[in-house]
Parts: sequence; C-alpha cells; structure tokens
Amino acid sequence: MYPVSIVGAGPGDPDLLTVKAHRLIEEANVILHDNLVSDTIMTINTDGEKIYVGRKFGDTSDQIERQQKINELLEANYLLGKKVVRLKSGDPYVYGRAAEEARYLTAKKIPFQVIPGISAALAAANIFNIPITERNKSNAMLICTAHTADYSFEQLTGIAHMLKAGNTISIYMGLKSLHRIIPKLLEVCKDDTIPVNAASNVSRVHQEIITGTLGSIEEQIKNSALQMPVVLIIGANPIL
Repeated sequence: MYPVSIVGAGPGDPDLLTVKAHRLIEEANVILHDNLVSDTIMTINTDGEKIYVGRKFGDTSDQIERQQKINELLEANYLLGKKVVRLKSGDPYVYGRAAEEARYLTAKKIPFQVIPGISAALAAANIFNIPITERNKSNAMLICTAHTADYSFEQLTGIAHMLKAGNTISIYMGLKSLHRIIPKLLEVCKDDTIPVNAASNVSRVHQEIITGTLGSIEEQIKNSALQMPVVLIIGANPIL
C-alpha cells in the first residue's frame, strides 16, 4: 500500500515544484486537486484519474460536508491500493487545510506524507524582488488572511501594530476586503506612505503586480483589471 501524498503545487509554475512533488504527481493513479492548481501542473500526469475537489470565491457549499467527502475519497482510493495525491495550491499547511485531512488519515491509521510547496507570498517576494526581511528594516513577516477583517477587528488591530513596528505583512485572499483592511491599518499606523504590493497570478503567464501605498492602493486597484488570486505584501518596496 502506498502512503497518501498531500502535495504542495506552489503558485502555478511547474518549474517551481519540488523534485519529489513532480515525481509524485507524475506517478499518481488518482489526483484530488484544488481550484487554483494550474493547468500546466495538471498536465504532468497523463494517465491518472483527476478529481476536482476545490472551491472558488463565492462558493456557498457546506464546507464540512465538502471536507468529509474529500477525506472519504482519500481513504477509499488508498484502500484500493492506488497512488493517491491530494494536490493543493501553494503550501499544504499555509491556508491549504491539510491539517483536517492529516488528522482524518491519522485517525484511520492511513500512512501519509506532506510535501511542501512554495507559498504565494514567498513566490511573489522573490519574483518581484520584494525583500520581506532585510537588515535594519524588517526582521519578521506575518502571513495572515483577510478573513480577520471580517471576523475580528481585534486581530486586524494586532496585525496593524506589527506593521507599525516595522514588520512586513502578507495578506492572502484580501482583494475583496481592502475596504476593511486599509482603514484599520491607517488608523493604527497613521502613515499613508507605507508601501503596498498587490501581486496577481504569481509565477503564471499573466502574472501582474500593482505597487502603491496605503493611501493609494485602493484607487489603483479600482482602476485596474487585476485578477484573483491576489496576495498583498505590505511594508516593503520592490527593488527596481
């Protein structure tokens, strides 16, 4: 029996896959894949069964039921003796919900392995030359999700204080919540010149970045055709 492989597909460019991830994808009998896994990565496997289990922005399906279905598919295909890959965009443990699947497999005594992938914020920082940590400027980067803006202003205030202290902030899934995020950051930091980078489709053919400030980025994005997925990197300027 082969262990289930929970694999990080990175931001989209197949050249950014780890060697192990590429091999496991290529050899898989069945791949359960998310929405943001790129088509070029999916074409690495030519013979295996591909099962879409992702969700898109605005999806209103019951997430508990959806996750249970994924867990059961992993178990069923493992018991059939297949090489099973659970393919996630980015890194499995950075907003990839791998923990829920790992706990299920552990409870079922099903062996598994987790293969890291390059998360979008790290890919964007390197591709667009944004030093997220730099001597005498920033000694930390916080990775967070825009959902804090919807669920807890206390958390968003804490994030703003980290930014004010000179740290770099990376916000995932934040494009639709800018109207909540920016005012809170400005309220705490009281500096509308802090740099903001909005990186779209990182590492893919149509990748794009808009660089502005806390004071300008909302208007810049409003006047653009920037497409999701977008990751925000706040507090560091690109080296141009």
